[in-house]
Amino acid sequence: MLNSRIFSIIRKEFVQILRDPRTLILVIVMPIMQLFLLGYAATTDVRNIPMAVWDQSQTPQSRALLDAFRAANYFKISYSVGSTRDYQSLIESGKIRVVLVIPPDYDRRLLEGSAQVLMVLDGSDASIGSTALSTARLVGQSYATKISIERAALTGRPLSAAPPLDVRTQVWYNPDFDSAYFMIPGVIGMILSFITTILTATTIVRERERGTIEQLIVTPIRSWELVLGKLLPYVILAFVETFEIIIIGHMWFKVPVRGSLTLIIITSGLFLMSSLGIGLFASTMANTQQEAMLTVMMFNLPSIFLSGFFFPLEAMPPFLQLVSLAIPLRYYLVVIRALMLKGVGYEAIQSQIVALIIFGVVIMGAAALRFRKRLD
Repeated sequence: MLNSRIFSIIRKEFVQILRDPRTLILVIVMPIMQLFLLGYAATTDVRNIPMAVWDQSQTPQSRALLDAFRAANYFKISYSVGSTRDYQSLIESGKIRVVLVIPPDYDRRLLEGSAQVLMVLDGSDASIGSTALSTARLVGQSYATKISIERAALTGRPLSAAPPLDVRTQVWYNPDFDSAYFMIPGVIGMILSFITTILTATTIVRERERGTIEQLIVTPIRSWELVLGKLLPYVILAFVETFEIIIIGHMWFKVPVRGSLTLIIITSGLFLMSSLGIGLFASTMANTQQEAMLTVMMFNLPSIFLSGFFFPLEAMPPFLQLVSLAIPLRYYLVVIRALMLKGVGYEAIQSQIVALIIFGVVIMGAAALRFRKRLD
């Protein structure tokens, strides 16, 4: 009977699927992961932008202005600084996105109706920078209007045409908020992460599928030599692609390269340790290339959303921001964008470099040990 034959084929396919529980789990988990990541991480509604304040006035009037910025719920005052050098180093390290500078004579000029404050913004992230710029201007205008209304009510005079407060803005590194400045350095991180993990995992599994891995094992070659020989070609390819993007991005999209190329190479190599380690680890968990691809995607999918490549980390819930601390790509994106756009030195990205070293040593070490045991 036709129906019974079709039913038999369907039953056979389900049996085949159930015989591979790891792939089945990955297929079930992936949509759930995508649902939560897209639901919570895929947002551009930026709030709690980290801000530093240099309050040279230290008066009730300056504190009232700070309260107005807090009430907007877009800024989070994280640091209090005492010099231009202090907030410059915070911006270079990526710890803050905005600085509010209140001059010493702010209270007197506010009474005279001609007060000015300065907002310095980090334009390297176009989405956060544009949001901070528009919000800062809006908060300043709203606060100035409030002061004008209060004064008019007290004096009985009509509202003045000139606002008593003017918020001046400076945008550093990317004054035009060109999105290419933000995206192209991020593409370097995505390529180093995705291509190296996928190629490393599938290539080793392909050797196992064809039976050639056993032929390599019986040769005099040592296991660490086998691992190193397998990984080095992808390291070379990754660096070639990195320089391709830097050159094309600089020549065609006019993205600046203000930092040291030597430091870019060193930090990229540190990040590659993590990416290659993830690919090597995935190859030890998979028996087929399909399993290897799905396993790598389980690592790479959160990296897309939780690293700050597409969506600002400041816009994510606190729990996802905490999870993102375990993603190496997050730290590398901070490093590569700071080096290319800000031209910083080692001191500004020291904490990110230390994190990349820790991730690289731990992930690559664990993957190499597991791969060696599987060979044995």
